[in-house]
Amino acid sequence: MARFTSFDGTELAYREMGEGVPLVVLAGGPGRASEYLETLGGLDASRRLVVLDNRGTGSSDEPADPFTYRRDMLVRDVEMLRRHLGLDVVDVLGHSAGAGIAMGYAADFPGRVGKLVLLTPALRSVGLSPEQSDWDVFLAARAGEPWFEAATSALARNAAGDDSVENRVAASPLLYARWDERARAHANAELGQWKYEVALGYNAEGAFVPGVLRRALTEFDHPVLVYACSEDPISPVRRCVQLAELFPDVTLYVHEGVGHYPWVEDPDRVSARIAAFLDGV
Repeated sequence: MARFTSFDGTELAYREMGEGVPLVVLAGGPGRASEYLETLGGLDASRRLVVLDNRGTGSSDEPADPFTYRRDMLVRDVEMLRRHLGLDVVDVLGHSAGAGIAMGYAADFPGRVGKLVLLTPALRSVGLSPEQSDWDVFLAARAGEPWFEAATSALARNAAGDDSVENRVAASPLLYARWDERARAHANAELGQWKYEVALGYNAEGAFVPGVLRRALTEFDHPVLVYACSEDPISPVRRCVQLAELFPDVTLYVHEGVGHYPWVEDPDRVSARIAAFLDGV
């Protein structure tokens, strides 16, 4: 892992994979070490992936002030990484909560972003989180699954305040289209990757001002890929359509038959589609 010093003196880590034009990759969770992203389905075959461990996760240090875990503060770490890399402009990919950081970076530093990829994006930062009706439709379609009762019980415990990583993993079948051995292994890895304090800080009071961010994104005129998945309850397709409508230059892609972590279930299509967008194909 390579390291650099961010704006407040915190030492942050990142890993590089592949060769070619750099792509800065921002992990979600929030609070999960970036290793869960793997190679994004083999995207390192066409891009030099620069994968950041957000502060307090993975090999990055914990900051002296937990206030800096806040989503809008994490944007500054991206800018410090860009400077460390010595690049005038970077392409940026954010997954899930990492897309919230990526959108914040595009809003605050629009001249430093080449192309922006929002992969199954968390939508709270722009006020487009799934509504109860979205969850009702999603859950009704899965009511016959053998894991359904255990997973929805975990979801209910989370709503009641159980923020343990064990409970998060118990609800994980809802985030994959197929709860097979590969999905179970990917989900169980979170037991050693997620930190409650980091997630709490990401969502702290003041981290989200949706109206301000939405207005800024309407002026972001660089190419954007909004990558939605048909079986993803975190980023419902209809809400991703609304997100895409904010951008002047946008491609909306809907990957059918996969969930919140599409590279786990259909890696070749994920890497090929993102590479095509980045290459302008």
